Amino acid sequence: MTTAAIGKVVYEGRVKAEWIDVNKHMNVAYYVLAFDYGIDSTWEQIGITEAYMQKERGSTFAVECHLTYQNELLEDEPYYITAQLLAFDDKRIHQFQRLYHAETGDLCATAEWLQLHVSLDTRRVSPWPASIRERLQALADSQAGQCRPAETGRTIQLNSPHYTL
Repeated sequence: MTTAAIGKVVYEGRVKAEWIDVNKHMNVAYYVLAFDYGIDSTWEQIGITEAYMQKERGSTFAVECHLTYQNELLEDEPYYITAQLLAFDDKRIHQFQRLYHAETGDLCATAEWLQLHVSLDTRRVSPWPASIRERLQALADSQAGQCRPAETGRTIQLNSPHYTL
């Protein structure tokens, strides 16, 4: 099913040969890697760069991620990732990404993330600095009118299980 891209494009790439598994498609682990490249790009846009990490001693840690796989990707196929900011507070960010096939426009996977801002000195959660918080607010403002993704907050369950714990 071809869909119109939703969110801001944050990363583009191609499926590498070493990402292919025994089923001849992109292995699940590499979807996380591809999404992580998109996160790195998003962080650069809001000022969480290597220079920021060295000077301000702050970074982010992922604490939760939920993926959905919707269409397979094959070796050397092009893809791109979009991102939406769902929410943020003084120390956390909740974001959503979509991975699309770059030629067909098919939605291939989604990732919902919760990340924490941390002090690299104490390894503890710490507040966003004002400069980052301002950029997060500007990003939020730029998304006015966008819809919340249907995949957010989903749980894994069977509709009619033969067994349940």
